[in-house]
Parts: sequence; C-alpha cells; structure tokens
Amino acid sequence: MQIHVIHGPNLNLLGIREQGIYGALTLDQINAQVSSLGKELGVECSFLQSNLEGELVDTIHAARNHADGLLINPGGYTHTSVAIRDALLGVSIPTVEVHLSNTYARESFRHKSLIADIVVGRIVGFGPLSYTLGLRALADALDVEPSKR
Repeated sequence: MQIHVIHGPNLNLLGIREQGIYGALTLDQINAQVSSLGKELGVECSFLQSNLEGELVDTIHAARNHADGLLINPGGYTHTSVAIRDALLGVSIPTVEVHLSNTYARESFRHKSLIADIVVGRIVGFGPLSYTLGLRALADALDVEPSKR
C-alpha cells in the first residue's frame, strides 16, 4: 500500500513560523512520525513539499501511477486553488485533507476548503497529530489489514 503525503506552501517553515499556531516540530520531524506510523500500519509513505501550485498539481497527477491514497495539507491553497481541486478530481485517488491548526478558529477566509466536499475526510486542529490521525483514517478507508491499524 502506497500513500503519498503532499505538503503545500510555507510548510517548509514549520518549527520556525508562528509556533503558537503551528507548533515547534519541523516538517522533517512530522514526516518521520508519519513514516514510522506507516511502517506500523504496513503502508509505505512518500513525501513532497512545494510552495508552487503547479508542482503540487503535477505531483497529484503523477500519483495516479503509484499511490493508493493521498494525505494532503494544501496550506493556503486550501482556500484558493481550483487547480488542486480539479487535479484531485481528475485522478480519483482517495484523499484525506489535514491541517495543523483549527482552520475554523482562525480568520473567516480559512473556513472554506475548496476540496472538503471531494475528500474522504478532513482532520484539523490537532497540530502534528493531524497527520498521523489522517494517515490512520486513510489506511482505514483503504481497508488496510485490521491487525495493522
């Protein structure tokens, strides 16, 4: 089972930027946690972070050739990118959306996700735990062997 984890813009600054909102862990540390859980679940995880919308779209397109599921934090593109939405619709890969912060407890423009209605589910507001909760949820949706969950 292959899960591709996609991190959107500014997530490369985790551990540096707005620690009160996003926490002190770096993206590499979050990826290590996800990878470790993936091994426990019998899931192989691969990772990409990009600040470029087109690169995220290309990554989603390429995932159709090898990924059973996607775990995505589109960052600020959550609220603006029809292109990412269309890419997800185009590949029809089960996807879980995650966010470190509770987007509903923040500015009103962050309350709307352009992909919320096309993903398997959303996990928001649990900091880095959002990613591991998202991976567990996605593994469950993909029906990973129950003894591995």
